[in-house]
Formats: sequence, C-alpha cells, structure tokens
Amino acid sequence: MLIKRFMAVLFLLIIFSACGGGSARTSDEMLPIKIVSIGASNAEILVALGFGESIVATDMFSSDVVGLSSDVDAVLDMMALDAEYLINLMPDIIFTSSMIRQGGEDDPLSVVSAVGIEVVYVETSESIADIMRDIRLIAAMVGAVEAGESVVAQMEAEIANVRQIVTGISETRTVYFEIEPAPWMISFGEGTFLNEVIEIAGAVNIFAQQNGWFRVSDEALLLANPDVILTSADYLDNPVADIMERPGFAEIAAVQNERVFVINSNASNRPSQNIVTALREIAAAVYPEYFEN
Repeated sequence: MLIKRFMAVLFLLIIFSACGGGSARTSDEMLPIKIVSIGASNAEILVALGFGESIVATDMFSSDVVGLSSDVDAVLDMMALDAEYLINLMPDIIFTSSMIRQGGEDDPLSVVSAVGIEVVYVETSESIADIMRDIRLIAAMVGAVEAGESVVAQMEAEIANVRQIVTGISETRTVYFEIEPAPWMISFGEGTFLNEVIEIAGAVNIFAQQNGWFRVSDEALLLANPDVILTSADYLDNPVADIMERPGFAEIAAVQNERVFVINSNASNRPSQNIVTALREIAAAVYPEYFEN
C-alpha cells in the first residue's frame, strides 16, 4: 500500500514515455538480448513488443508489470542508479527516465554509455500521440518496428471505436478525476494525456482550463459540481467511500447520484499502450448506458 501511495505521488511529478538518445537498430541486426528498463511504462511497452523476457533488471515501480521474467531484478532505485551495477549487468540497451537528470546533471549515466552500453532517456508524455511516438521509438531501438506499428494500430482502433460510440451521446457529462485524495486532492487540466482521454470518452474535464497537474480546493470542486467523479487512488481501502463521505461533498451531483468510480491506477497513470484500457474504463464509468463493463 505504501509503495502504491508513493507511486501515485511520483506520478504527479513525472510521466514516463520514451524519446531521445541512441540509434535505431535495423530489422536484420541482432536483437538485444539483455535490456534494463527503468520506468513502468517502458517495461509495459517492451512487454507488448515481445521483449518481456529480455528485461534483466528494472525499477521497483515496475515489479507488477505483467509479462516480465520471473527472475528479473526489480529493485533498482531510479533516483539513485548504481552505474557500476548497471555496467556489471552488461545489458545491450538501457531505457531510463529523464527524471534522473534532475539536479543539473546532463548525463548521469555517461560512464555507462562510455563503455559501449546504449542508454535511451525517457521524457514526459503530454498526449496520446506522444505515447504512440514513444512506442515507435522503443520499437525501432530494439529492432521491432513491425511489432510497434501493430501495437499502435490496436490503440488507434480502440480509440476510434470509443469515438464512434460517444458520437451518439446527446447529454455530455462533466468529470472530476482525482489522482491524489484529500487532503491533497490532485487533478489535472490541459497538456496531459489523461485530459485527452476524458475528451475522447465524450466527457468534459471540469478543470480542462487549468494547465498540467495542480492541487484542487474544496471550493473549486463544489462550484464545478461534476456529474461524475473518478479516482485512481486505488491504494486506499475504499476510495469511493473516501470521496462520498467527505464533509460538504453531499452537495455534489456525482455524490448525490452515486456516480463515483475507481479507475485502475496503472492503466490510467502510465503512458503506455494500456492507456486505451483506461479509456474504455473511463467511458464505461461515465456512460454505462453506452458501454458494456
């Protein structure tokens, strides 16, 4: 529970996607047999590309990614990477997060790159297009371009399906999506892929005019009076009750109509191909009469 709580807070600071650094491998090159993946979205993408068993080490936040080898080392501290340990692993390529560059260090893994190990840094994804771009990049880096296109095509098909369904909705509902519960109450506005997901689902984010991630006040939420409340704080024992029973929230339409739902935190918070799973989950929560659960 504590790890999931920390993961939720960490998500507010960075969102994993892939870009930058390294050179793509052509399909006739030998595929990397040893990969270090730092960042859960990187691991999810690599699994989807068929490289789950090739990952020899990852960070502790990726330990629950389905498809990794059972003996993968999932204890790396992404904020304090041990260069010597990484070198001793002798991986063909390392996918990591640009978050580790914080503090002014341009390339904290330069010593790893210097011995011939390819390091690909990971930047922040702000849109679904960014996620697709990153899937293609990672696919190119591991010589799996065709697999990458297949993953992207599946995403596009699911998005198109949801868009088609919501075109028949006449009454648009407003949504408040809570990433972190009280007393912090963190949500998001434009410039985030989750805001885009809500729009694709045919709903309106009540804080769409805000920018990025921010702390919500009780007053602003009560004034917006959303039709539906979503939360990804699934590390709580009962996240729905946590919202329904907050002082003053009985005045909110979503609470009065019992339209408060939990959305899977991994699917919604990680910028990988699994964001379409969150899209479907959100659409079904907001418009259950149009989507099958």
